[in-house]
Amino acid sequence: MIGPNNLLEIGKKSLFANQAAIQVVGNNISNANTEGYSRQAVRLEDGIYIDYTPGQLGTGVNAKEVIRYFDEFIESQYLTKSSAEARWSTLYDNLQSAEAVFNESNSDGITSALAEFWAGWQDLSADPGNESVRTALLGKASNLQQAIGAVADDLAQLQNGVDALIDTEVDEINAIMADIADINAQITITEDTGRNNANSLRDQRAELVRRLAEKVDITYIDNGLGNVTINTTSGYTLVDGTEVFRLAFENVPTAIADQRATSTYDGEVTFSGSSSSEYTVEIVSGGTIAGGAATFRVSQDGGKTWLKDENGNTTFTASDAGVLLPDGKGSLAFSAGTGGTLVTGDRFTVLPNKTLFWYQTSSSKVNVTPQTLANGEDNTRRLTGGVLTGYFQFRDGSVGNYQEKLDAFASSLAWEVNRLHSQGTGTESFQEVIGTSRVGNDSFALGSAEAGLAFGDKLAAGNVMIHVYNETTGALEESKAIDFDGAADGVQNFNPAVHSLEDVVAAINDSFEGISASVADGRLQITAASGRSFAFGTDTSGLLAALGVNTFFEGTDAKGLAINATVLNNTSFISAGHVNGAGEMNEGDNTTAAAIAALQSKAVKVSTASGGTSSQSLGEFYSALVSRVGADTSSAKFNAEYQAALASDLKARQDSVSGVNLDEEMTSLIKFQHAYTAAAKLITTADSMMQVLLGLKS
Repeated sequence: MIGPNNLLEIGKKSLFANQAAIQVVGNNISNANTEGYSRQAVRLEDGIYIDYTPGQLGTGVNAKEVIRYFDEFIESQYLTKSSAEARWSTLYDNLQSAEAVFNESNSDGITSALAEFWAGWQDLSADPGNESVRTALLGKASNLQQAIGAVADDLAQLQNGVDALIDTEVDEINAIMADIADINAQITITEDTGRNNANSLRDQRAELVRRLAEKVDITYIDNGLGNVTINTTSGYTLVDGTEVFRLAFENVPTAIADQRATSTYDGEVTFSGSSSSEYTVEIVSGGTIAGGAATFRVSQDGGKTWLKDENGNTTFTASDAGVLLPDGKGSLAFSAGTGGTLVTGDRFTVLPNKTLFWYQTSSSKVNVTPQTLANGEDNTRRLTGGVLTGYFQFRDGSVGNYQEKLDAFASSLAWEVNRLHSQGTGTESFQEVIGTSRVGNDSFALGSAEAGLAFGDKLAAGNVMIHVYNETTGALEESKAIDFDGAADGVQNFNPAVHSLEDVVAAINDSFEGISASVADGRLQITAASGRSFAFGTDTSGLLAALGVNTFFEGTDAKGLAINATVLNNTSFISAGHVNGAGEMNEGDNTTAAAIAALQSKAVKVSTASGGTSSQSLGEFYSALVSRVGADTSSAKFNAEYQAALASDLKARQDSVSGVNLDEEMTSLIKFQHAYTAAAKLITTADSMMQVLLGLKS
């Protein structure tokens, strides 16, 4: 029934509704500068209607709920761009450190040291018998070695530092995911009755999701209440309601096997060496390890492309002794196990570095480490965004690539200098020499990966001249090439595809009377007989340089590059000249020194697994590496700024929806204030009407 009581009820409800609206406006104003706060408003709904004459009459207003302004579609786009921005910003920040390592603007860099090294050989070619010139050359070589080693050490420190940062980030990610799951549970409890919106909890969750998106690339699915599912863009679930799937950053000592059902191999595949690459090993032809029938190939991009050695080989024999990988970064060994058989298609994933795993259960894990494929694209089955991707891209893609090129530079420098130096002579002949390069297996052909000789793929069919002298008179007693088959007519050449280190030792012992050869811990040792000495001559096979005999450098990478102890301890063994056609070692001969000095401008082949083979001078190759670092830094900066602009635009669009506008709030405050005053006036009016009615009764 319509009457003053109804008017009082309408006024009361209006007071409560506008009071609630004013309180929400006040809360908006007080949180105008609160990070992550989303603007709220009271949703007003008119009450039920009463059928009456002259028509339906309303019963006032109800404050139905407090709603939160938030655009989920814009937020989804923002999370994607935020991940991309975090990735490139992280990469750019770290690349600036790498750029500082390759700073060649001062006189202490590799470029300057390399120029001084070539100048030292040029000085020696001008005065090959001068002891002070020889000593100065060693000093310049030492400076170059130290400069290269310092850069290698700095790059290694950058990688180690990034590993520590990744550890911290993974711990934070797991903590964030746990917090999101906890808030999901609270939201479900709060909203399950259907009477309350957990706006504050939703704001907290949105802020945590933003933090998570900065660290990894994610997709976000809101199934209602607290039932939110967060996946990586590659599909791995991180949070599902109140359930959390953790990430772990850990070492894997042996390869992860993915074998066919018919495979009975139960041994372990282990990697020995240092590499920034992840390797996929696939069995090409099956067999047992002991039988030597099993062969494999290796990929650095999950099996899309396969590594080749310098001879174009992609298939290698599995061995428990270790097989040198085509990129020269280390050896792969297959333990025999109980004698099981490998089958074609068996795969093993070798992870030399700490790796990021997603755990589905406590025992089931998947490798989600970000990976760049050979074509430069991301592996979309792994993480592709966020701070973690930036760190991994820096560690494995950027620094790993720089290390590979620096190692290739150091390896080529050592090989090219040693190739010439090993065929030359100093001012003294040898009584004994031990090679600096070790083979992994004495009985395998030296040109095969199974032998484990670092420069084995550079060997060619050919031969080595050795000259034996009377130590007292200096007279030449023997001068000939090593004969690898004394039973055949003529001198039989060395064949890298056939002859092992044991064959080299046997051939030297069969060919010469004044010297003897042996194997010392995987290295070639040659010793002169009593009253004899020897020198090396032309080597068309590269055998001396590959075995580290009569070389200037030892080592095969930037960190291991060093001056051969033989020449370091006695400058007389620095090869400046050569043995001429008459078997003579002339004191003023500068043939070898001049040839090494000419390497400064000579185009040489430098090979890397990621960049292929280039033909340019060593100085040009290193300059290209320095330029690459600068180009990568510039590219990362551009991408960071570009993604930041897109993310900023999306954030501004979200803020226009959920952000607090003080002008609007002041307008709303005045509106609700007037409505509250009017409601109070309505109650006063209804009270007056009631008093009149009561007065009529009396």
